[in-house]
Amino acid sequence: MGELAVPLQDCPQDMADLQRAVALLEAPTLTARMANLVGSPLEFAVRKLPAGVSRRIQGMAEAALYKAAQAALWSMDTQQPGKPASPRLHKLAAAASGALGGAGGLPALAIELPLSTTIIMRAVADIARSEGFDLHDHATRQACLEVFALGGSSGADDASETGYYLARGFTTELVRHLSAELAGTTLGGGHGLLLGLGPKEAGKWLARIVEKVAARFGVVVSEKFVAQAVPVIGAVAGATLNTLFIGYYQDMARGHFIVRRLERKHGFEAVRLAYGAASGRMPA
Repeated sequence: MGELAVPLQDCPQDMADLQRAVALLEAPTLTARMANLVGSPLEFAVRKLPAGVSRRIQGMAEAALYKAAQAALWSMDTQQPGKPASPRLHKLAAAASGALGGAGGLPALAIELPLSTTIIMRAVADIARSEGFDLHDHATRQACLEVFALGGSSGADDASETGYYLARGFTTELVRHLSAELAGTTLGGGHGLLLGLGPKEAGKWLARIVEKVAARFGVVVSEKFVAQAVPVIGAVAGATLNTLFIGYYQDMARGHFIVRRLERKHGFEAVRLAYGAASGRMPA
C-alpha cells in the first residue's frame, strides 16, 4: 500500500513510461500512415465504395475479430505474466499472410483477414503479458480487444479529452451496460473489470465487445482494402501493409498496457490527468 501512496509525478521511471506511452498512442494514425505509403488520401476512396462492399468488409472485420479473440486470447499460454514479447516474429508472420492477400479483392480479403487479425491479436496479447497482465483475466482480454478500437483516433476528438481515452470509453460504457444484463457478473472500479463469467455469459460478453470494437476496426480494414487496390501497389503491398498494420497495433498495445499498468499502481484518474497533461490536450 505504501507504493500506492507515492504520487505518479514523484516516480521518475513511471513518468518516463507514461511519456513513452503518450508518444506511442498519440503518433500519426494508421489511416495517415497507409495514405503516406500509397501516396494518396484514403477516406474519399472509402466513401466511394459501394454500400454492399462496405457492408461485406464490415462483416468480415467483425467475424475476423471474433475468431481472432477465440483463437488467440483463449488459446495463448496464460501463465508467465512479464514474459518478454516477440514483436519481430509476429511482424514476419503478418507480412507472410499479407502477401497472400495482395490485390486479390474481396475473395482474397476474406481469406487473409482472419489470419492476419489473429496474428495481430496474438501480438497484442503477447505485449499485454509482457507488461505483467494475466491473459486469463477477462479485464485483460477486454483490454486486448480495446486496442483494435485505437486505429481511428485523431486530433478531431473532443479537445477536453484525449482520443485514446475516448476510444477506451466506447468499451467501458458497453461493459457497464453488460454488467447489468449478465448473470453472475460484477463490475469493479467502473473501468471494465469483469469477474465470475460463466461460459454462456462469456460468449455473450465477447460477441458484444467485438461488435462494438469492430465498428472502428472495420473502418481501417476498408482503408487497407482500398490501399491494396491501388494499381501501382499490387500484391507487394499486401506484405508491406500488413507489416505496417501489425506494427501500428503493437505500438498501440504497448502504450495501452503501459497506461493500464500505471493505472493499477497509481489509480485511473491520476494517470488520466497526467496523460492529458503530457499529451498537451488537458491542463496540468
